[in-house]
Amino acid sequence: MQDTAKQVAEYLLQIKAIKLEPTNPFTWASGWKSPIYCDNRKTLSYPEVRTYIKKAFAEAVLTKYPDVEVIAGVATGAIALGALVAEEMNLPMVYIRSSAKAHGMTNLIEGEIKAGQKVVVIEDLISTGGSSLKAVEALREANCEVLGMLAIFTYGFQTAADNFANANCKLDTLSNYNVMIDRAQEIGYVKAEDVDQLKEWRKDPANWRK
Repeated sequence: MQDTAKQVAEYLLQIKAIKLEPTNPFTWASGWKSPIYCDNRKTLSYPEVRTYIKKAFAEAVLTKYPDVEVIAGVATGAIALGALVAEEMNLPMVYIRSSAKAHGMTNLIEGEIKAGQKVVVIEDLISTGGSSLKAVEALREANCEVLGMLAIFTYGFQTAADNFANANCKLDTLSNYNVMIDRAQEIGYVKAEDVDQLKEWRKDPANWRK
C-alpha cells in the first residue's frame, strides 16, 4: 500500500489535481486559508491515472471487504469513480445524493439496493468527513450494511478521524497528505523551505494565516 500511496500522490501532483501554493494560499468555501487545493475529478481525464486508481480501489476492496455486494459512489465527485470500480469488480453500483431529489421519487440513493446488502462506499476526497458520512448514514437508514469507505486522498485531519470513529465507519485511502508532501519534495514539486509551512497548516488549518 505504501507504493500505491506514493504513486497516487505523484499522479495527483503530475496532473495538478493537487496544487500546492504555500506563498499564495487558496481560500476554501469554509473560509479557511489553505496552501493546498485538491480536485480529484481531474483523474477522470487521464486514462493512465484513472485506470491505476480504479484497479487500486478494486484490489483494496477485495483485500479488505471480500464479502462486498454493492459499490456506492458519493455524489458528485465519486459517482464516476464508483462506476469504474463496480465495472472492474462486476458488481452493482449506486450513488448517494448530497440531498434528496426535490421531485419525482425524492430519492437520496440512486440505483437499486436492497435491505441487508453489504456496501463499500467510494469517495474522492476526505476533509472533515462530514458529507462523506452523510452517505454512510443514508445507506444505513436504507438498512444496508456499510462495510467501510475508501477514498483517493485524505488531508489527515484529526477531526475526520474522530468523525469516522464516532460513526463507527472504517476509512482507508489510497494516499494521504503526509505521503504527498514527502513525494512532492522528492520530485522537486515544492521547495524545502515550503515544506514546514505545508506541515504547519495541517496541524491547525482553521487558524493558519489568520
